[in-house]
Amino acid sequence: MTKSQLPHIDKPLAGYPHMPPKSNPKHEIITKAELSKFSIFPNCTIIWCVAGRGGLSLYSPKLCGSFPNNKIHQARPWPGFPTSKGLASFGDANCMEQLLVHCANAIESNDATLAQQILWVLNNIAPPDGDSNQRLTSAFLRALIVRAAKSGSCKMLAAMANAHRNLSVETHTFSVIELANFVDLTPWHRFGFTTANAAILEAVEGYSVIHIVDLSSTYCMQIPTLIDAIANRFEGPPLVKLTVPGVPKDVPPLLDLTYEELGSKLVNFARSRNVMLEFRAVPSTHADGFASLIDQLRLQHLVYAEAGEALVINCHMMLHYIPEETSSPLPNTNSNPYTFQPTSNPSLRTMFLKALRGLNPTIAILVDEDADLTSNNLVCRLRSAFNYLWIPYDTVDTFLPIGSKQRQWYEANIRWKVENVIAHEGLQRVERVESKSRWVQRMRNAEFRGVSFGDEMVSEVKTMLDEHAAGWGLKKEDDDLVLTWKGHNVVFATAWVPG
Repeated sequence: MTKSQLPHIDKPLAGYPHMPPKSNPKHEIITKAELSKFSIFPNCTIIWCVAGRGGLSLYSPKLCGSFPNNKIHQARPWPGFPTSKGLASFGDANCMEQLLVHCANAIESNDATLAQQILWVLNNIAPPDGDSNQRLTSAFLRALIVRAAKSGSCKMLAAMANAHRNLSVETHTFSVIELANFVDLTPWHRFGFTTANAAILEAVEGYSVIHIVDLSSTYCMQIPTLIDAIANRFEGPPLVKLTVPGVPKDVPPLLDLTYEELGSKLVNFARSRNVMLEFRAVPSTHADGFASLIDQLRLQHLVYAEAGEALVINCHMMLHYIPEETSSPLPNTNSNPYTFQPTSNPSLRTMFLKALRGLNPTIAILVDEDADLTSNNLVCRLRSAFNYLWIPYDTVDTFLPIGSKQRQWYEANIRWKVENVIAHEGLQRVERVESKSRWVQRMRNAEFRGVSFGDEMVSEVKTMLDEHAAGWGLKKEDDDLVLTWKGHNVVFATAWVPG
């Protein structure tokens, strides 16, 4: 079967998991006697668990003391302790998730002893270089240790973090060529690029001036392809104005160029295609809802807009960094550093979308990940993240070899996301992804109207997917397109016009 013959999947395939792959689908009882032989806590009662229909329950009849030598192993399982092969039932994705949930509950309730026990077990069953389930669990383990150490409620947990001095995720800073190749490896970004560019080209047909506001997490990586397509228009290339928020990002992927240098490269590229490009970077940040960018766009719209100018708002995996609620820190009256007081003000996301609507754009494109990581409850957030972020770990085996530098960069970016979702709160927690249904409601509330992607656009996306593994698929939900992996929603693309 050739790549072009591979099916596009719009529902879970038989034999594919509906959640993280489960190595042990049967419900089993792990007895205290069986688990006790794996005890790593000298002179103390071992925790034990029951895995059944109600999930996995942990019991610690007697709280035990501290870890030997006050240390936690930094990489591999401890000598003499069984690996995940020895604890087969713990290797099940459901059991790993339940252990993480119990650990999170223990940390939140300041049960340091139980948290230490579970963290120790997790470290033994989830090596950072194991299978996709183990690497996923290892990322959550690291994040929970960081969170526990930050709480300051237990010196032992702080010691654990100190032992893991390499816990901070080191993400790679890309060159332009590296980043272009990196985002091309998988449909995760290419899906959004392809759908957005097709919708933009259709919307701006006949305009002599096109003003693109690129709110993208990938540093304008989709713009060269768009310029190529614009250059080949029958009526000749238009003047293209490109505006971006010009404050260096502190979230992956990171680029080794300033926005001025990036703009210069884009202008030169456009010139090579006989397209006149004006590039402008406006100092602005997601933390305040891109307020200064909105002010600048209002000024350009009212004063500098040219006759026959199309305004395109391209939002590619950037809007979820805007805080979804307006909160203010409470005085630190207890040991919880994460307490925030909700205010009655509208959220920055709501204000941003209404401001965009006020600009009366020709078209607005919204592409983002289809998950919900916004809950203020740590356990709810952990479950949602675990049942979404298995996907990038599962897909990586299809396009990057073990040990390659690109794979290390790829998984470091995922670990960064996990740590941000789990270990941080308040304004430090910027990974606040919302589901497609929630974004659709936000756009409608801001008086936008959805427009459908045509058959030609769908065909173009399918052609792109033919270049990747068979697990990737495409489905249409109302007016929207959704990228799937083994039938599970991954990324959505929506197009909007003023209602």
